Formats: sequence, C-alpha cells, structure tokens
Amino acid sequence: MLKKLHYLFFALFICFNCVKVSAQTAYYIDGYHGGIWGHYPDWNTRFMADMLKKNPNWKINIELEPETWDRARAVDPSAYADFKVLFADQSLKGRIEYVNPAYAQSYMYNISGESIIRQLSYGMKMIKAHFPEAVFTTYSSEEPCFTSALPQILTSFGFKYASLKNPNTCFGGYTRPHGGELVNWIGPDGTAIIASPRYDVEKLAAKSTWQTIAWNNSAEYVNATLADGIAHPIGMTLQDAGWKGGPFIGDGVHGNIKSIYTTWRNYFTNVAARDARQNWKVSQEDMLVSLVWGSQVTQQIAQKVRLSENKLVATEKLAAMAKIYATATWPQAALDSAWRTLLLSQHHDCWIVPYNGKPGNTWADEVTVWTGHTNRICDSIINRAGATLNQSEVRGNYITVYNTTGVDRGEVISVKLPVTWNLGDIGLIDGDGQAVPLQVTAENSIIFKARIPSIGYRVYQLTDKAPLPAKGASVSKMANGKYQLETDLYKLIIDPAHGGVIKSIIAKKLNNKEFVDQSNARGFNELRGNFYNDGGFRSSVDSAANVGIMENGPLRIKVLVNGQIAGNNYTQVISLEQGQPRIDIKLNIDWKGNPGIGQDTKPGTYKMDLPAKAFYDDRNKLLAMFPLNLKQQKVYKNAPFDVTESKLKNTFFNRWDSIKNNVILNWVDVTDHNDQYGMALFTDHTTSYAHGEDFPLGLNIQYSGMGLWGRKYGINGPTQINYALIPHAGKWDKAGIWTAGTKWSEPLIAIVADKHPPEMSTSLVKVPAGYEVSAINFDGNDMLVRVFNTGTGNKKKVTFGCRATKAILTKLNGKEGKELALSKQLHQISTMVAIPKFGLRTIKLVNARSF
Repeated sequence: MLKKLHYLFFALFICFNCVKVSAQTAYYIDGYHGGIWGHYPDWNTRFMADMLKKNPNWKINIELEPETWDRARAVDPSAYADFKVLFADQSLKGRIEYVNPAYAQSYMYNISGESIIRQLSYGMKMIKAHFPEAVFTTYSSEEPCFTSALPQILTSFGFKYASLKNPNTCFGGYTRPHGGELVNWIGPDGTAIIASPRYDVEKLAAKSTWQTIAWNNSAEYVNATLADGIAHPIGMTLQDAGWKGGPFIGDGVHGNIKSIYTTWRNYFTNVAARDARQNWKVSQEDMLVSLVWGSQVTQQIAQKVRLSENKLVATEKLAAMAKIYATATWPQAALDSAWRTLLLSQHHDCWIVPYNGKPGNTWADEVTVWTGHTNRICDSIINRAGATLNQSEVRGNYITVYNTTGVDRGEVISVKLPVTWNLGDIGLIDGDGQAVPLQVTAENSIIFKARIPSIGYRVYQLTDKAPLPAKGASVSKMANGKYQLETDLYKLIIDPAHGGVIKSIIAKKLNNKEFVDQSNARGFNELRGNFYNDGGFRSSVDSAANVGIMENGPLRIKVLVNGQIAGNNYTQVISLEQGQPRIDIKLNIDWKGNPGIGQDTKPGTYKMDLPAKAFYDDRNKLLAMFPLNLKQQKVYKNAPFDVTESKLKNTFFNRWDSIKNNVILNWVDVTDHNDQYGMALFTDHTTSYAHGEDFPLGLNIQYSGMGLWGRKYGINGPTQINYALIPHAGKWDKAGIWTAGTKWSEPLIAIVADKHPPEMSTSLVKVPAGYEVSAINFDGNDMLVRVFNTGTGNKKKVTFGCRATKAILTKLNGKEGKELALSKQLHQISTMVAIPKFGLRTIKLVNARSF
C-alpha cells in the first residue's frame, strides 16, 4: 500500500511539473532577413535547406528581397530546387512563411502610399514566379517597416495577420508598446488586422540601442509576459542572411522555459486563435522611428526618391490618356523597369546606412543611378505619349498643358519656347479662341494662367496678336527699405536689414489675417542653428541681406534674397502667383567646407550602446523657422494614406529610448486651437520638423555631425531645398491641404509642338473634392483607377471620359468584388462609390476605350 501511495505521489509530482512546464511554454519567430542587395551570400540557399533538414522542429519566416531568387537559381540550382521543395508546403504545418514580400524592404512610413502598394505588388509577383504555392498570410519585418495605413493595404492584398515587433533591429526605431497578447490593429480608414504588438512588458534592452528584450526569448522576457497575463508569449529575430548559426536560440530551452519555433501563420491560426484581442487604433505617432534627418546624404536620397515617385505616377496617368485617346500601346515593360529602380531606391538600407559600400558604389550612389534610370524612362514615356496624342493635321505653334491630378486646375504655368519662336509681339488663345493674358520672361519663356480639367489637357495656341494687358501681382521697394510683394491673395513684407526674413503675411481674403507672430524672438523664414565649431548658435538675421526683383508680375512675382549665415552664402527665391494660395521658397546654401551643425559629439565619446545620440536633437540643427500668429497651436501631419493630429507637447528628444515621431512626409499643418486659421508647410523630401509649446514651427534644413555607428555625416556640396507655405482658414481637410500638396507634387506638364491632340480639351477622370487619384494603370484593355478619400465618407460620383463595358471594385491582389452601376452621359460615364475617410478603392473599367 505504501508502495502504491509512493507511486501515486510520484505520478502527481510528475503531472504537476508537466503542467508547470506547459505553462512556461513560449513561441519564437526565427528566420532570415536581407537579400541580394542587402546581404545574401551565394551559399545561403544551400545553408537554409540543409539546416531545415537537419533540424526537423525548426521553422523559419523570411523577408528576403525577391530578386534574390533569380541569382540563387543561377548560382546554385540544386540548392534552389531543394529549398523550393521545402517551401512548397504552405499549410499550417509548413515550415517556411514569406512574411515580407516587399520588393525592397522599405521602411514604408517614409514613402508615398502608392509606392507601398507597388513594393508589395511587384514583390509578390516576383516571389510567385519562383514559388507558385506562396501564400501571404502575415506581414512581419526585422526592421521598423511600419506605417499606420498598412491594415487596409495588407488586407486588400489578402493578408490576415501582422506583427508590430522588430526586437533585434531597432536602430531606426520601434513601435509604441501596447498591453495584451494580441490587438486588432485598426488603420485610419477603420480596417482592422489581427496583430501581435510589442507588449507593454517588452522593454527596450539595457546597454543597447538596437534591441528589445524579446530578441531571444530569455527567461526574463518570457516570465514577464506570463506574469502580465499573456498566455502564449512570442519573441522574434529574423537573422541577417549570412549568419551561420542555424536555429537562433538553439533547442529553445532557457531554464524552465521551452520555446517552440513557429511560423507566424501557425501562431495566429493554431496557437493564439482564441486569445483575447483589444482594439487599437494605431496613430502614425505610434511609429517611434528616426533616421539621421537633416544630414545631406539622407536629404538628397529623400529628394531623389520623392521626385521619382511624383514623376512616375504622373507619367502613368499621361500614358493612360495616350492609350484611351490615341490608342497608344501601354508601355508596361518600360513602367516595370522604372518602378523597379524606384523601389530599390526606397530600400531601408539606402536610408539608414547610405555610406555603406565601396567608394562610388555606396547605397547613396546606387540611389542616384536608380532614380536617374526611373526619371529617364518617365521622360521618354511622356514625350512619346505627347507625340502620339498630337494628331491634328493643322500646323501651328501649340502648347498642350496636361493635368495629372483628379481635380480641375487653374494656375500659372511657365513654358519655355523654342528659340525659333519670336516672343516680340506674341499673344495666346485657348481652344475656344479666347485670348489669354500672359507674361514674357527671360530665356524665351512665357507665363500664363492655364485652366486644365482633371486628368486631362487643354490646348493653347500662340498668335501674332498683341497680348492682353494683365494686371495683378507686383513687387515694390518701400520707403523704409523693405520690400512688399502683393497678389490678389497676399501682402507680404520682406526685411533686408534682418537677413531677408518675412516680417508680415497678410491674407487679404481671410479677413486680412496676419499670420506672422511679430512678437516672437525668431524671424519668419529665419535660418538658425548651432554651428558648434564656429561660435555656437548663428542666424541669418545676424547680417543684412540683399533683395533683388527677379520677376515683377503681373502673373508671377519673384524676389531673390542673398544673405549669409556663419560665413556661408545662401539664397532664397520667394515666388508668389496671382490666384495661387501657395507661397514657394527655393533655398540654396553654398557651404564653405564642412561646418559642424547640430549637437557636437566630442572625439572618443561615441559608443553604439549609449542611448544619447547627437543627431536626435533637432533644436540644435539648422532650421527654417516659422513663428505663427496662431494661439494654442495644434499640429496635423500627413503620412501614407493618413493624417494624424499630433499629441506631442513637443517634437524634441535626444535618446534612442525616447524617440518621438517627428517625421514630415509631405506636409505639416499648424492651426489655432479651434481650427479657425492655419498654415501648412510643404517640403520636397521626407525629413523631420520641429515644434513645441514654446518653440515655433521649424523645418530641418541641415545637420552635420556624428550619425549611426560612429559615422560622420558631413557636407560635401551645396544644400538645395524647396518648401512652400499655404495660409488658410479651417482645418486641413476643409482647406484642401492634401490636394494642394498633390498639385505641388504633380505640376502641370506642358508639351510644345506644331500639332495638338484631336480634342482641344478633355478629361479622363474626375473625382469629387477631397478625393485623390492615386494611380491609373492598365491590365490589357481594362483601366484600373485607384482613388483615395481624404474627405467625408459619403457616397460620391466619379466620372470617366471614356467608355467601358462595366465597372468593378477590385482588391489590390486582383480579386474582383462588387460591380458598380454605370450612368452614361454625352462622352462620359459615371458611377457612385462610397469610400470611408482615408479609404482606398480600385475601380476596374472593363474594356476601357474612347467614345
């Protein structure tokens, strides 16, 4: 009997400990990150295949650049074939999941929404070509490749789950922690995707500037999660391709913790499927990301990418007009080539390690080559489309102006004419024969106000009639030495004695509102920063500037401000146009040598694991300052397919463990407390902005100093930046700020020729106010029009200047949804579509063709 009791107690002891061990089970996401452009040695495919065979309990999640597989197939076809066999099982029992199919692993938050879509669509297409069985279930990344609008993009591509963790590569940032094991990650449009957040207890690692404590499923981490009520804790590291260790945490045993390798697909579907989820409406400010903003190399990369992004989507729209109205061949191969190099230039390594590589072949050098290729293709397609559309038999001196945005536009355009065209006694008429006022400038150019329909064009013709007299904008020098710039919208005062700052901006049609805070110690449009080797803080107001009049109306006025800051010459070209709410500023700084700007890092003091970093603190960088006469200011800022109202008291931080989202993608908008008045600031590149309760709005112009990994980020030439300002009434959406930014990004395109298109004016697509035409593409003869809503969520009418068999709502993965009713009018068709605010819809017009 005692023996039986002994065995009974022994059995109970074993059972108890089995339960205890089971309760201490954790899960682990292992796998590989990188690729042929980042890092992927030729032996890596064989290594992965062999290690999977050697370790039957090992499962991997991969984010490998899709182009990698072209080379892998070529250099080691046997390993490639073995890996394909292992990959083929995409069931829940499968051992490999492709978790980031993006073509070039972009950070996402720093590029356009349309670029994000192309990153995924081109990447998934190439992966499918190598692995036809591939199923894209979960989005996950080793880097902070996140942005708030991902839920609707991912779900439209067919993803079911996402991870907001990047525990082992946080150099560029991390996401805000959130309580609980799972969340419904809700995007700005209301779309939700089930996600694994960075847990509240997933702290940033000590003595590190790149890890959270979830990187290796330590006992400390797992016990903290269990104590916090997380039933199925999970950690993660996607190893760099080229690491030779195999399973990253070995057999997964850490003390009494047993970690089980899993795919994300299996974890969400089998392990945590019944676990509680909280709703989390993620803001862009929950993406706690940062780069060496203001450094010249990062600045120039961002400018080149932005220019190509804008140019390529405009090119597609112009090519669509040529296909519909002139039956031109859709240039798919050329567009694919242009997108490929643009997507590569958005690779996260271009932005975070721009200097890596051999001299002449760094990431920064590659961006120059890649975007240059994209731009040349765009120019070729635009010229070919224009020539194809020009089918008129009547010869003359014609200017066809194209509008690639979804709204009608009436704005001033400058057109350079052939030197053979005499500008002496010249006039201009529109397609209806009506005379158009113009302004003649230097270099054989004319300026006139073009009125162009949405996604369309209008033809103008030069005549020998004298131009209509045009009254309007003018510049004058005042008795006190200041300069007054005046249009129908603004009266602006420039003060040469104080570095050419803008002393006053009065919006004449906004109750003569003064937008400059004249009581602030900082000047409006002042340049100010800490030149740490040259006496500390220096400002453009420290010395007088010279102001010259470049153009004096009546349609456009320009002044040139010549000044100095810390011994360096700079110029600012300030432009205003009649009827144009935007104030354009082009800045050029001609640096002498490589001055230190920002916060200094003393020699020998930089250590990678120290959280304090000089490049984080924008207060010391060279800023363009904009003190605004707006009380109790609020800040709105755009992001890919999103706008966030900032909750930050200020944008300042100086440590890796205290990152704030101070990113300006295209624009920030500052309003007073009740959104009565505001001022939007636009920039030609992704960078950072500055703002605080006692600190005026500022745009990051320059940083020169210590960056990541102890690398000096210096100055090697002039700094050239374009930025713009729009004073307005009402909140950003009521004021049409997103659309204003699109107009700035996609300027009117003028093609000068001796022929013109068959129609003198036409429109291919028209959308209601607040809607944006994100892209137009073709699949055979089917036209795909992608529409983004920044306004209200009511059902609205979208009009097309073509015929179609039917209209169908289509997912980003090509799956067709609801058919939309079409109404036919004279030379138009239209449909009603309901899109929530910040929502995105793709309308397929089947067999689209001209009337």
